[in-house]
Amino acid sequence: MRAKPDVALAVQTNDVLGECPVWCPREQALYWGDLFRPALHRFEPASGALQTWLPPEKFGSFALREQGGMILATRSGICFFDPPTGTLERICEPEADRPGNLLNDGKCDRRGRFWVGSMDKRLKERTGALYRVDPDRSWQRMEPWVWLSNGLAFRADDRVLYHTDSTDRCIYAYDFDLERGTIRNRREHASARDLPGVPDGMTIDEEGCLWSAQWGASRVVRYAPDGRVAGTVELPTARPTSCMFGGPRLDVLYVTSGFFRLSEAERAAQPWAGGLLAIDVGVRGLPEPRFAG
Repeated sequence: MRAKPDVALAVQTNDVLGECPVWCPREQALYWGDLFRPALHRFEPASGALQTWLPPEKFGSFALREQGGMILATRSGICFFDPPTGTLERICEPEADRPGNLLNDGKCDRRGRFWVGSMDKRLKERTGALYRVDPDRSWQRMEPWVWLSNGLAFRADDRVLYHTDSTDRCIYAYDFDLERGTIRNRREHASARDLPGVPDGMTIDEEGCLWSAQWGASRVVRYAPDGRVAGTVELPTARPTSCMFGGPRLDVLYVTSGFFRLSEAERAAQPWAGGLLAIDVGVRGLPEPRFAG
């Protein structure tokens, strides 16, 4: 990791709550969303081309599909979405019995299964959970009693799943069985309780270190494989939300942000708030898997 990485504004989309960056190596483009508008963005760094689509309902996360389009975790459940046509196909509702919840952050494992967590809308109760959605459209509740499910990442050897509970201000680790798609032995991997801000979305690099956006703290924190803080990158906006490696060599860390609940004075002092940031951190990330269904 570079001692003082350069931070640049890749593009300003003025997102209320920019989230869920996903790099597409096939297209050399970054996708991400504004969860409040709602909107989906596609940005090509080489040309500067930007496209934006407006999905028919709010969503918490998405992943790209092998067959084209996306799998979306929306307010009404899991859906397939095709941005150019606006077609939305509902496939399952893991939380039909929990109307006070909403689906939040999600990622695919290397067998093409979509893992997505949930949260209580009011943040009053621990009614969230972590789910696994399979390519055949079936689903399972893998971990109950989550408070605010957030960033997910899989270690390169596929033996560990990392999962953030933002209200606990903790990143947990599970033993992960890639073939069976199972998790066990939850333990605390990295605590942010003594750090400013709240751990939000995250990604992992090729050295096994986690990069966690710290909401409210104007920074991204790098956690070593043993869970200790290995470095921080200070940002010019208080509300970083998530991060993802991209670029031809997967060596650019893209960070989404928002201006949710910033005052007018705070927004004026943070002109990059709601924009997509690009950082040369000196390490490479891992390719992001697609949903196999």
